[in-house]
Amino acid sequence: MENNKTQSKVLSIKNVTESTYILRIERNGFEFKAGQYLVLSIPDERKAREYSIYSAETDDFIELLIKEVTPGELSQELKYLKPGTKVQISGPFGFFILKDEDIQQKKPVVFVATGTGISPFRSIIRSNPDINYKVLLGVRYKNEAYNKEDYESNRFVLCTSRDKDLDFNGRVTDYLKQNNINKDALYYLCGNSAMVDEAIEILEEKGLAAENIKTEIFF
Repeated sequence: MENNKTQSKVLSIKNVTESTYILRIERNGFEFKAGQYLVLSIPDERKAREYSIYSAETDDFIELLIKEVTPGELSQELKYLKPGTKVQISGPFGFFILKDEDIQQKKPVVFVATGTGISPFRSIIRSNPDINYKVLLGVRYKNEAYNKEDYESNRFVLCTSRDKDLDFNGRVTDYLKQNNINKDALYYLCGNSAMVDEAIEILEEKGLAAENIKTEIFF
């Protein structure tokens, strides 16, 4: 798929939590595969950042799930852009996608994420609603269950390290330790490097083949 650059107008900004928001911009013919990311910048500024695409391949807009970070001048600046403001996007980039044969064969897939690492998985699931999936999302508080309603309730496990009396109290890696894994499944891991490294170790110790593990490091 050919990489391209295009300028797109901001359509809306929706706050999801106090520090996380969804930036929706014009698509303008931008083509991508679910699971890929783009590079976003503000014209005439040198700041640019990579963001996994949060929306589906079939949507007529592009959405990005963005968390304000410190230092993180761009994530803070984007939050306050007015509708109609132009941003520049380039891409798509990355190979964190499902293979066509795995989709067609309905291969079981387990998506393991921390925080906004859920982004590529939402794009994949919304683009391929018939896949055989399960989502494990690790966050601190229940209000960080970004767009939980987009997933079938029996396929979504929210792992909260601070809030209790929910799906699972503890880190997402604790869930992997305490529960059986499907050795026939593909495990896609996306989030902070510490989680990804620990999850790989747990899965391989439980007998999952290395080729069944795909990773994307967010920060």
